[in-house]
Amino acid sequence: MDLGIRGRKAIICASSEGLGRGCAMALAEAGVLVVINGRDPEKLETTADEIRKRSGVEVIAVAADVSTPQGQSALLAACPAPDILVNNNGGPPFRDFRELDRTAMLAGLTTNMLTPVELIQKVLDGMADRGFGRIVNITSLSVKMPLQGLDLSSGARAGLTAFVAGIARGVAGRGVTINNLLPGSFDTKRLRSGIARRAQRTGASEDSIAAADRAEIPAKRFGNPEEFGQACAFLCSAHAGYITGQNLLMDGGVYPAAF
Repeated sequence: MDLGIRGRKAIICASSEGLGRGCAMALAEAGVLVVINGRDPEKLETTADEIRKRSGVEVIAVAADVSTPQGQSALLAACPAPDILVNNNGGPPFRDFRELDRTAMLAGLTTNMLTPVELIQKVLDGMADRGFGRIVNITSLSVKMPLQGLDLSSGARAGLTAFVAGIARGVAGRGVTINNLLPGSFDTKRLRSGIARRAQRTGASEDSIAAADRAEIPAKRFGNPEEFGQACAFLCSAHAGYITGQNLLMDGGVYPAAF
């Protein structure tokens, strides 16, 4: 399917690996100029080269921490008038909520709520003036099904979800959509590192823990970043202009509800 966005420009945050990389790859394959971002310059450039070779489109790599004003300025200097913004950032690690002090809580809110809001503030009016814009926020299954130990991540991402719900309705008539993608268990470095920590703590093998986790998922597997990226690319497409303010679960059927 031609997504109708060839020649558009996109900023994809935290896209040197994992789900962000999957989104950047899918958008590039659709003919979109992509600005990718990460904090490790070497890893970022490797990803940029891979995307260029596979898609043949222009890829701009911006090594920066997107949670800082300097990082956001660097992204917008590389792409002052993006048509597409994919907000993504790592979440706080598993931690008992009793261990969270104010500094940790503010850091979690900055990473997973305030930073996406700041970037939306910077690009939304330009998108509306040009009559086209697609914003996708990568949040988490934990927004709908909170997980003990990820309370800070769940709260911050749920706050972002509520914050953008009204904004999405306010710009829908000007060709701009805002939607959220809620991933469950995807086969990423973050997931694998969590399995490794559990193996170290329990003495079980990583393979046995991964197998047990997959067995709990109705789809009986972990998701892969490539299929996540394709879903993101569709939400950014010309065909998705009537979808806005929505939360798309990608969890292999884990969330047990009809609505």
